[in-house]
Amino acid sequence: MTGRASVVPPAPVSRALVTVAAVLLAVPASPAPAARATAEPKAPEDFVTLRSVDPTIIQEMRYTTAHNFVGEPVDGYRQPVCILTRPAARALHRAQATLLRQGHSLKVYDCYRPQRAVDHFVRWAKDLRDVRMKAEFHPRVDKSRLFADGYIAARSGHSRGSTVDLTVVHLPAAPTRPYEPGEPLVPCYAPQGERFPDNSLDMGTGYDCFDTLSRSDDPRVRGEQRANRNLLRDVLGAEGFVNLPGEWWHFTYEPEPFPDTYFDFPVSRRSVAGH
Repeated sequence: MTGRASVVPPAPVSRALVTVAAVLLAVPASPAPAARATAEPKAPEDFVTLRSVDPTIIQEMRYTTAHNFVGEPVDGYRQPVCILTRPAARALHRAQATLLRQGHSLKVYDCYRPQRAVDHFVRWAKDLRDVRMKAEFHPRVDKSRLFADGYIAARSGHSRGSTVDLTVVHLPAAPTRPYEPGEPLVPCYAPQGERFPDNSLDMGTGYDCFDTLSRSDDPRVRGEQRANRNLLRDVLGAEGFVNLPGEWWHFTYEPEPFPDTYFDFPVSRRSVAGH
């Protein structure tokens, strides 16, 4: 032996391993899966647009505009369209036939209301700094009292689809002028000739008036105003609608098809397409 350590040559790298490594390096990394957009909920088959059942009923959908107690379009109201359960819409059609024979028409302000709109109302009510519409809609009620006095709640019968806010209009109906944001506001209980012009018969207050004068049987409401409220209640009552005592404009068709379900599909024609 010479005393020198023998050097062992490294083992040759397998050609197969080299080929696999090259392929792996050539394949681009798979992109992360794209996030899927959440599909909007749709209305059950038993919901329809009111216009598809009775196109003669006047519609003035207040929550698609800024002329409401919030002062801006309300969440979930995509289009100015009245959506109701089919039985409620058919009952309104029958009530409308009665009123047309008397030279009057129904006018709806609000129909189905998504839960997201109710949530918007709740957020607004908790923000005591926002009083931009107080002078018209709740001039005698402090905003901090809206929950306790029952004007705002976390749930609304409107979200079940068979409740409607409405009034009576004498025909031929004069159009209601558009509301201009920032215009001077007049209390909703002021005489009809002074408050915001509405082609409704005089019901003693405007729509969505947060005031005790809006109670259906308030004794201060007399004469023609009382007769107009009775007309609305009698015609609707004959077709199965029950009035909410605190609001002369609020009626629910009974029995409700969905008495325990609060829906959140948006107010748009797409929600009831094909029904």
